[in-house]
Amino acid sequence: MSSPYLFDATTDTFDRYVLENSFHKPVLVDFWADWCAPCKALFPVLEKIVDSYQGELLLAKVNCDTEVGLTERFGIRSLPTVVLFKDGQPVEGFAGVQPETAIRELLAPHVAEPQPEEEAEPEADLASQAQTLIDAGQPQEAIALLQPALQAETDDALLLLLARALLADGQLDDADKVINAVQQKDSHKQTLNALKAQLSFARQTTDFAPRDNLQARLDADANDSEARYQLALLDLTAGASEPALAALLDLLQRDRSWGDGAAQKTLLQVFDVLGGDHPLTVQYRRKLYQALY
Repeated sequence: MSSPYLFDATTDTFDRYVLENSFHKPVLVDFWADWCAPCKALFPVLEKIVDSYQGELLLAKVNCDTEVGLTERFGIRSLPTVVLFKDGQPVEGFAGVQPETAIRELLAPHVAEPQPEEEAEPEADLASQAQTLIDAGQPQEAIALLQPALQAETDDALLLLLARALLADGQLDDADKVINAVQQKDSHKQTLNALKAQLSFARQTTDFAPRDNLQARLDADANDSEARYQLALLDLTAGASEPALAALLDLLQRDRSWGDGAAQKTLLQVFDVLGGDHPLTVQYRRKLYQALY
């Protein structure tokens, strides 16, 4: 823990460290768990906020996996949950990931707003939180975080993140709308092309048989080109690029003309998604050239 205003609270220390301290200055309590991806997305924002108050606000962390008694004592139902204590009592709180601006608004009546050392960049913090949630496989939480911010003001970088989250959550029509809403299309050409390709892959998979059925077909017949191709697309929509590329290259070598050259066309699309400098693009572009010539 790098912040001097941050500490762990346990069942044994909570009353002394949190309740007694809260008579002198407000204490923000973060109820979290190590397995909770939204908790990990929220924590850097809480730490930044507390640091900005320069000692006028403290942050206590309660690990709910080890401190079950505190979880029951305060009726914690979901994680993360954040509660503000003042004069020995809980006075404010929220559940789930919240943007920095919303948390500061909640704190404002209880602790004097600090003098900013430099201009804040809430969009950057919001993008970082959303990226963490998407990478952790929590697209619904990322969507819930991004949508309110975009209602107030359109921001292309946040729109692109929202499109990624919607794709990951299977909300394909909404993802398409968000992609089309990006204003500076030339500035984000590479990312937009990648998102459109991912949308195309995802739409193709909507009517596929379950993965286990397709794998059983391929196990029974190694020349089942349709099953091999559909498994590759399922991998692509799940973000498993390397096995998808390997399967597509295998299909091209076994049955180049299948689906009007679908394997080659899809390989080229995946290269666009990954970008020309990506190690997998470099590796499989070379393999594709060797297979063709």
